[in-house]
Amino acid sequence: MKKSDFSLREMTEDDLGVVLEWRNLESVRAYMYTDHIISMEEHRAWYSRAKKDPTSVYLICEEQGAAIGVVNFVQIDHTNEKAFWGFYLGQQSGPRGRGSIMEYLALEYAFGQLGLRKLCGEVLSFNDHVLKLHNKFGFLEEGRFRQHVLKNGKYEDVISIGLLADEWAEKRERLGRICFRDRGMKL
Repeated sequence: MKKSDFSLREMTEDDLGVVLEWRNLESVRAYMYTDHIISMEEHRAWYSRAKKDPTSVYLICEEQGAAIGVVNFVQIDHTNEKAFWGFYLGQQSGPRGRGSIMEYLALEYAFGQLGLRKLCGEVLSFNDHVLKLHNKFGFLEEGRFRQHVLKNGKYEDVISIGLLADEWAEKRERLGRICFRDRGMKL
C-alpha cells in the first residue's frame, strides 16, 4: 500500500450518513462504550456538540479518496500536551492492514499536527485484536479500570494505554515501512 493512497481529513456534515451507518454496525458497536443503535437525530446532536468542542477533533480516513473509517481525538489538553483518541474502520470490505495504516496516520497527526507529548486511550479488555495492534505501535498499559463498562449484561474491564511522542519517534520509520510495504501485510 502506498502512503499517498491514504489521508485524514476533517469530518463534515456530509459524512454524517456514512459515519452513522458505520457506527451502528454490530462489529463497531460491540467495542464502544455506547452500543445501542443510534438514531440520526441523536447522531446530529452529537455532531453539533462535537463541532463546538475546542478539545476534540473528528477525522475521516480515506483510501484513494473513499472514506473508510473514523479517527478522533478528545480531551485535547494543550497545557499538558496530551489527549485521548480512538478510531474504527467503518468500511469492512477491503484488504487487510488498513487498521494499521489508520493507526499510523492517527499517530502522525497526534504528534505532528496536534503537537502532543502523550496520547492516551481506553480499550475494552476483551478487544484482544486492538490491544495487540496498539502494543505493536508502542502503546503501554498504564492501568485497568475494573468492571468499568456494562456490556451484554456484564461489567467489563477497560485497559488504559498511553504512548509518548519520543516512543513514537523511535518506532515511526520502521512501522511506516511495514504499513505501506505490502497490501497483504499484517502488522
